[in-house]
Amino acid sequence: MARKNTFRNKIDNEQTAALPAAEFKGEIRVVEHDRDVAEACKYLERFPVLGFDTETRPSFRPGVMFRVSLLQLSAPDVCYLFRLNKIRFDKAIIRLLESKQILKIGAAVSGDLHALHQIKHFREAGFVDLQQLAPDWGIEEKSLRKLSAIVLGQRVSKAQRLSNWEATTLTDKQQLYAATDAWVCTRIYERLLDTRKSKRKTNDDTPNPSAQR
Repeated sequence: MARKNTFRNKIDNEQTAALPAAEFKGEIRVVEHDRDVAEACKYLERFPVLGFDTETRPSFRPGVMFRVSLLQLSAPDVCYLFRLNKIRFDKAIIRLLESKQILKIGAAVSGDLHALHQIKHFREAGFVDLQQLAPDWGIEEKSLRKLSAIVLGQRVSKAQRLSNWEATTLTDKQQLYAATDAWVCTRIYERLLDTRKSKRKTNDDTPNPSAQR
């Protein structure tokens, strides 16, 4: 039986900051050699639902943009970080992104896909954008941070967002940030599917009891 929908439609920054942090507890595997790509993709192909995100080195100069540096694909207990600034955008990765049978769950997916298309064209399939789903549950927020706060009762840290994703070695904090961003998308998706839809328009400041379980 689906959970009762007690999601608020909005949450402010102060309320979000007071929540406990969402954090990926599984294994993080960094893929930065072409020889490791096939094995990583073979593992991920076993799962019908994956968390999806990308990271790009930030530019602090007008008109200067970098190609996407990192592709994150997360299974429930293992998240792979593909360092696209170091490896080829391999056909095994593209096969995952083109698979209709494997759902890839993300937020603001179109921007991530546009960045990947700058490297190589492919025909994406099986992508689900949480920003497009959330309104069916009466949620008006769009950012992953606030979607997590409303749906899971946990905040997603953005402390590493503007760090250097093309650094020689990704720090532990960068790896955890990147893995959490992808993995938490699947948690939000699963909780939404387990909750009754709603079209409520009024703000509800009552805490979400289901998010605390």
